[in-house]
Order: sequence, then structure tokens, then C-alpha cells
Amino acid sequence: MKKLILILTAAIMAVSCSDNLEDLNENVKDPSSVSGESLFASAQKQLADQVVTPNVNLNNLRLWTQQLQETTYTDESRYNQVTRSIPDNHWRVFYRDVLKDLDEASKIIEGTTYLTDELNGRKPNKQAIVEVLTVYAYSNLVETYGDIPYSEALDIDNLLPKYDDAQTVYYDLLARLDVAINTMNTSLNSFENSEDLMYSGNVAKWKMFANSLKLRMGIMIADENAALSKSTVESAYTSGVFASNADNATYKYRNAAPNNNPMNNNLVLSGRNDYVAGATIIDMMNALEDPRRPAYFTDVDGVYVGGVIGSRSSYATHSHVSDRIVNPSEPGVIMSYDEVEFLLAEAAERGYAVGGNAESHYIAAITASFDFWNVGDVASYLAKPEVDYASAIAASTSTPKWKMVIGTQAWLGLYNRSFASYLSVRRLDYPILVEPTSAQSGYPVRYTYPVGEQTLNGTNYDAAASAIGGDAPETQLFWDKFYTFDF
Repeated sequence: MKKLILILTAAIMAVSCSDNLEDLNENVKDPSSVSGESLFASAQKQLADQVVTPNVNLNNLRLWTQQLQETTYTDESRYNQVTRSIPDNHWRVFYRDVLKDLDEASKIIEGTTYLTDELNGRKPNKQAIVEVLTVYAYSNLVETYGDIPYSEALDIDNLLPKYDDAQTVYYDLLARLDVAINTMNTSLNSFENSEDLMYSGNVAKWKMFANSLKLRMGIMIADENAALSKSTVESAYTSGVFASNADNATYKYRNAAPNNNPMNNNLVLSGRNDYVAGATIIDMMNALEDPRRPAYFTDVDGVYVGGVIGSRSSYATHSHVSDRIVNPSEPGVIMSYDEVEFLLAEAAERGYAVGGNAESHYIAAITASFDFWNVGDVASYLAKPEVDYASAIAASTSTPKWKMVIGTQAWLGLYNRSFASYLSVRRLDYPILVEPTSAQSGYPVRYTYPVGEQTLNGTNYDAAASAIGGDAPETQLFWDKFYTFDF
């Protein structure tokens, strides 16, 4: 009885020591608020992971550009977007984990008073950098889906946002990017090293990335609005785009999970052997005797073998991605110098003032790719009749002729770049990809809208689907005026 009295007394004293019983449930280990800088860092990693990952549930674009082929489960290489809810997952990552964190980061940074005038002076640069990454994320969504929630997006009180016209959104993003570029003060600092695992707070590098993104967006609308495309591209070039591989926008991964490169996480640590090289890229590289083959892939008894697109392909008898690609600390590429030079080659062919000419930028792009992969003897490769610019143009069967030449080499150079390669293939329609075994659709020039949107935001989904011409994989987006992948 005495023990019972003592226990009850202790319990009463414990409760009486608290002003509010709810305090007993307070989580004292987790912070009640986070800094804008930490939210920016989180958004940056989520964006990089989604762009880089080969996870079959998240990003199948290496399959769609026929760089890789599945070994066992072939749905995704056959253009099936439904089984694994790929459009839903990409939508969720970009809206919830990237854009929402960037939105909150901007608000918190704006409302924060830092300890010194120097730190407060960094705020405009930080806000501009957050804006650049926001534009990158939104532009990806437009390029991937078409019309998207934009003006009413990110409002947690509005669970049924309307969809905005893709062209209108894209043009607004270009305007926002201009403001961000003009706001950046390269004489001042921004984020600390640990807060920015892309450029360690280097404002000059961020400005170059912003201009390179502006260049790409300008080229994307070239067939839709030639005048705006020209002014956008020339402005970006004048302001300063990537000038070497040292300028590449890459995310710094580390040697151990969960901060390792997603290629390492999915292709090594998972213990799974889900992918081999795709026959489309292997066959072309073999025909060209491309010196980058050992940098891209492993060999099988001295030869490079690709899996038939859409068919099961034995892991043991086909080439795989190279050891470098699955290194845990291999940086994740968001945008690269070789892509910029291929874009400038295209711009030059369109008559834009971007310095040099199409051939010089084409050579610079291929050279940048070889340098990135530490492959020598680029001169011999450039001298091949199929690669030499003048010879390749003369032999080209595309209209205009440069589309086949630039498109093919850009596709080879943008190996392992997922969205960048997918953009290039859709815009230039080269190289001509093969029809997969038992293809589930024509070539998917867009992601279909998420099933979740169809069921939960049906009215706005129906309006968006109607506005773009139907929610089908083959529906061409506003900037995509040509389409040659007819199976």
C-alpha cells in the first residue's frame, strides 16, 4: 500500500510540475523551425536526385532515349507510364520536395535578420539563386507535361489548383530568370559551402548557370517563336554561358548513403542488376568506333553488346554502365558545358549571333564531351566522315540537314543525362530511335498527367487535357512543332 501511495504521489507531482498536459507530448529533439538555407539545401538535393536517379519508379528517361535497356521488367522500356506511376512520382518530387521547399526557403530568407550587415547583404544573391533553381524546376515540368499548375501552385490551402497555359508559364519563367540574373551581384557572397552543394555559393558560377538555362529555354521555343528565341539566346550568350567543363552545374555527392550518387544507390547498393546498355546507342557507337565506349560502358570479352530495346536482356551477356558512373561520389550533372555548345551550334545554324559558327560550336561540344569523360584522340573522331561537320551535313537526309548531324552527336554526348538527352531528342527529332518490342504507345514526347490529378483534381485536369490536345504520350507540346518518331 505504501508503494502504491508513493507511485501515485510521484505521478501527481510530475503532472503538477507541468503548466499544460500537452507539454508532455512535446518533441524536444526536432527543431520547431528550420532556416531558409537548410530548405534550399534540401530542395537542391531532391532536385539532383530526381534528375540523376535511374530508379525505375522515378526516372525512366535513359530507357526512353534508348541508352539503357531493362533486364527483366520491360514495361518502362516499352513506354508504359502507368504501372509504376512514374508521372505521379516525378510530379510529387518536383512540386512537394523541390518547389515547395524553395518557396519556403525564399520566404524565410526574406524574413530573417542576420547577425551582421555582410550576411544581410547576401540576401538578394540568395534569393536570386533560389529563383534560378525554381525556374529550372518549373521549366522541367512544362517541358515534361505541358500545361501545369503555376499561379495557384504551392498554396497548401488550395488543394485543387488550376492549370496554366504552358506557353504563358514558359514566357513568365524567362522573365523571372532575367530578373534573377540582373539581381546577382558577383562581388558579394551568397550561401555557405555546406548550404550549396552545386557551386558552394559562387555567385559568378550561378549566374553562368542561369544564363545557360536561359539559352536552353530560348532554343526550346525556336520553332514556336523565332523572334523571342533569338533575343533570348543572344542575351544569354552575351551575359555569359558555360565556357568549360569547370562551369558545369553538378551536385556534389559523397561516398556513403544517403548522400551517394543515386546511380550507385540503385545499381550497386541495391544488389539488383536491372539494366544493361541499350542496343541503339551501342550499335551506333560501335559503327563509329567511338572512343568513349569504355568510359560509358563495360565490355563483354572485348566487345560492346547492347540489349534489344523492349526485350529482356541477360545481365551477364550484355554491357553495363561503367564503374565511374556508379561511383558513389560521382557528381550528379544538372547541366553541362557540352550541352551548351551543342545548343550554340544549333543557334548558329538558326542565324543567331552567338560567336563563331555552327561547326566551331559543334567541335567544341564533342571536345567537351571527350574531356569530361577523360577520353583522348578527339581529333581522329572528328575526322571521321560520319562526324566531320561538313561531310556529315552533305550526307544528311534531314530537313534542315543540321538537325540530324547536331541531334545525333548531342544524343551521344549527353549520355547519362536523362532529362537533357530527352529534351534534345524531342526538340531535334534525331537520332531516329527504334520501335521497342511490344511498344505500349508511340514515342512518348511527354509524361501523361498523374493519375492522382485525374481523380482528385478532375475538373482542372479535364480542362488541361483538353487544352493541350489530349492527355496522351504522343501529344506534342507547344514548342514541339515537328515529330518524326512514327512507329
